[in-house]
Amino acid sequence: MITVTNVGLQYGDRKLFEDVNIKFTPGNCYGLIGANGAGKSTFLKVLSGEIEPQKGDVHLKPGQRMAVLKQNHFEYEEVEVLTTVIMGHQRLYQVMQEKDAIYMKENFTDEDGIKAAELEGEFAELNGWEAESEAAILLKGLGIKEELHTKKMAELTGSEKIKVLLAQALFGEPDVLLLDEPTNHLDIAAIQWLEEFLINFENTVIVVSHDRHFLNKVCTHIADLDFGKIQIYVGNYDFWYESSQLASKMAQDQNKEKRREN
Repeated sequence: MITVTNVGLQYGDRKLFEDVNIKFTPGNCYGLIGANGAGKSTFLKVLSGEIEPQKGDVHLKPGQRMAVLKQNHFEYEEVEVLTTVIMGHQRLYQVMQEKDAIYMKENFTDEDGIKAAELEGEFAELNGWEAESEAAILLKGLGIKEELHTKKMAELTGSEKIKVLLAQALFGEPDVLLLDEPTNHLDIAAIQWLEEFLINFENTVIVVSHDRHFLNKVCTHIADLDFGKIQIYVGNYDFWYESSQLASKMAQDQNKEKRREN
């Protein structure tokens, strides 16, 4: 669960967010919508900690892990594809590196043995033994063929890199998953696979997307960013749209009634 309390952010005279208070709870997928320039991507960066709000705070439940879809497609050029995916779980990847460094030592001390045993225990707790097979399943689901799994990222096409970074975000069952335009440059098969993945995902998802069909398929809630506030609606995009149109019509009718009375 991720809790947003009294968050405010402005650039110059422009207020992007003002006193935003929301709880994003497990088992739900929130579609973050709003006009272009409303600050949707910025809000995801506030949630991830990349941008510090000027007011209020964002609280992730202790011990929980957040994963973010990276936007820099050239960040891992010299890294193997499979390793890039596993790097999505920072602590697991760190444990793997520390383990390897100890086992490569020429003079293996008793202290090294104790440390290695501790790392092996944590590695098992983090499902490290299944890491490569899980990464491979994610890549295959998104259409990255097995022969590419051991290639360097630099050898992949732009659309293939996007799929690998998406697999990286999905890897290791994060407690909170932040996705900014995840369907961009994906083929239909990959989009359909992602839809099924998110429908079955049991933790918290917050997604920004211009793809209304995608939002309809995966979202349980819509978070509408408008005039610096965020309002949560239960239901998918179509349900939100119908509700907002009805609310707008009711407001117009009330205004007409008031004008008649005056």
